[in-house]
Formats: sequence, C-alpha cells, structure tokens
Amino acid sequence: MRRRHLLAGGLGAAGVLATAEPAAARSGVRTGFDRLVESRWAALEGQRVGVISNPTGVDRRYRHLVDLMHASGRVEIGGVFGPEHGFRGSAQAGGSEGTGVDARTGLTVYDAYGASQAKWEQLYATAAVDTVVFDIQDVGARFYTYIWTLYDAMVAAARSGRRFVVLDRPNPIGGTAYGPMMTAGYTSGVGKKEIVQQHGMTVGELARFYNGEFLPTEAGARVELEVIACRGWHGREVAADTGVPWVLPSPNMPTPDTALVYPGTGMFEGVASISEGRGTTRPFELVGGPEMDHHWSDRLNALGLSGVEFREAYFTPTFNKFTGVLCAGVEVKVTDPRSYDAVRTGVAMLVEARRYPSFVWRADAWDPQRPYWIDKLTGSPRLRTMLDAGATVDEAVGAWRAELAAFTARRRPYLLYPR
Repeated sequence: MRRRHLLAGGLGAAGVLATAEPAAARSGVRTGFDRLVESRWAALEGQRVGVISNPTGVDRRYRHLVDLMHASGRVEIGGVFGPEHGFRGSAQAGGSEGTGVDARTGLTVYDAYGASQAKWEQLYATAAVDTVVFDIQDVGARFYTYIWTLYDAMVAAARSGRRFVVLDRPNPIGGTAYGPMMTAGYTSGVGKKEIVQQHGMTVGELARFYNGEFLPTEAGARVELEVIACRGWHGREVAADTGVPWVLPSPNMPTPDTALVYPGTGMFEGVASISEGRGTTRPFELVGGPEMDHHWSDRLNALGLSGVEFREAYFTPTFNKFTGVLCAGVEVKVTDPRSYDAVRTGVAMLVEARRYPSFVWRADAWDPQRPYWIDKLTGSPRLRTMLDAGATVDEAVGAWRAELAAFTARRRPYLLYPR
C-alpha cells in the first residue's frame, strides 16, 4: 500500500497530530470512529478509500477522521467527498465548497452536494476508490439532508460494486420515532424514501434499513455494508448523556438544543409569514414573525405540552426571512428531553399560529404541481389540509398513528442499540 505523509505546518515539531492515537474514552459513548482508530484502522486495511464527512467527523479531542487517517500511514485515501455546507463546513445552507485541494492534507476534496446517484458513481471512479467511508453526525430529522447523501452514496456503491463502511454516532435526540410518513408523491431532497419525520435511528441503523428495505429495488442489489457501531449508547439517551463532543453539523444547527426542537420547528420553513429563526443565534429555537405577538406564547403554554415551555421572545433576523425586521414569537425551551415530542410540539405551534390573519404557507413557483414546501417536509398534503380545515393537535397527530406504528415495527430488525 502506498504510504501517505501529512504536510508539514500546524502540527508542531514532534508531529503529535500525525502519530498520536485518540486517548481511551474517559466516559460515555465510544463512536464508530473511536473504535476504528482503536483497532488501528483494521476495517480499512488494504483498501483505497473515499471518505464522506464534514466537520462533525471528530474524536473526543476534536481531531478529524481524515486528518488522522491520512497521518496514520495505514490507509490509502483516494479522495474526500464534501456534502452540503462542504467538507470543512464553510458554506451556508444550500451551498458547497466546490472541488479543490484540502490545505491541511493535500487531498482532493470533491464537491458532492446535490450529487445524483450517477454522479456519485462518477466521483468514485474518478477517485478510484474500493471502499467508501461515511462519518457525519446526523440530527434525527427526515428533512436533514445528510441522511439522503448517505442513501444516494450507498445506492451508487451498490451499483458499482464498492464496499461501504459507516462509522456510527449516537442519534442526539434519542431513539424514539415520531411523526408522519413520507409518501411517494412528495419525495424530494428533504425526504427521498418512506421513513417518518423523526426517525429515531442512528446513521448506522438507517444504513442497515436502507440496505434491507430500499437498495434491492433501487440498486438491484444490497451494498456490501459494514457498520462500526457505537459502544455504550442507549436509545433513551440524548446528546447531553453521551460525552460525545458536539460540532455543529451545519451553520444553523449550533447546539444539541437546536437538534432537539428541529424535527418540529423545522416545519416553519414551510411557512412564509413566520421565521424559523435563521439569522439569529438560536435558529429553530426562536420562531416568530412581524405580525405575531405575546398571545402565541400564552396560548402554547396553556396547552401543557410535555417537556417544553415557551418563552415570549423578540428577535431581528440578520438574513433569510424578515432580514432587519423585528419579529415577535417564542423561544422553545425543552425542559425534559425524554418526554418531549418535537413533532407534536411543532404541530401545536402551527395550530396556534394559524389563528393569526397574517399566516401564509410558503408556496414555490418552481414546483407548480407540488408548490407547498410544508408538504415536502411532512411527506404529504395531509397536515396542511387538516390544519387549514381547523383540525386540533390531537386530530392531526392521530392521523399518522397507524403509519408510525408500522414504521416502528418495520425498522426493528435493523436496530443496533436497545430502546
């Protein structure tokens, strides 16, 4: 195997980053990355690999997978593939860093944001890789795009006969599934296959689910898949319980608190008249609009929703919706992550927001057959039409009870961790 050497500069005279292995976990969970390094890269021996990762692919000392793999001399890296926001994470939502040479390692980083399955096959061929390694921290919501990067990359690997290795990480919002199912007529880049809105799975479990349920049809075969599982994680644990370092996986997902609320408040991306808090320091936790007022928080708190309180809040976004305009609304404060249902909470917020005359769903002219973004986020027109017809929270949530139960049963054979 050809040996690679880390470029000098920024490492110190002793080259500590290039040679040191991560210290044993002091407490909490060991990720798939931690376990791969502890094995001295055994799962990748003799392979030329391509790595799909972003800034979240770090160990407990915040050292990146690609940097340590490159410096180890034990793994030949054919290329790195950057998803949305880029490999080093410098791009905003809907952006990428382009294709270029990584300054630290000298490796080619290929722009894979929005890559089709055919484009993934081309990238693998260009990088001449045998094995694809995936290490990205997901946040547990169907409309967070990294899990669809995973899906398309797996399909391409299956079609081209390449091996696929997932380095697993805990789901930061736990292992319970909530919310409605995606339907075939409303798939898009924010939901390509039939899973529920808060899927309650790790990326390793999702990869197993994809491989068993979807790849035989879409790719014609399953991929040769290896999931290097976490040690010590339980599905009832959230990010704060694990001891796993948090690195923001995208610019508008700064903290684990953001991840907790996102499967619910992310639905406000589908509302034109209300900001989901982009352009503030608390995106998805701060939600409001120019025509909202303090009554929204009062009404939401009066519902007595489990595990959450709503603080009356005012903010002025610096970009995205209502740039420079004062918005009134709420800050969503999760008080008990284990009893909190983000999707039900988001529905309750929408029900009460619909009482304001200014409320308007976002409609996109570029998709005249399916113009409402909320339908793509929730998987069908059902929630939108029910709320427009005056449905209560219980009625809206009850509409997906059977499909959620069916999904929970369907995913069971692919789970790796106790619930």
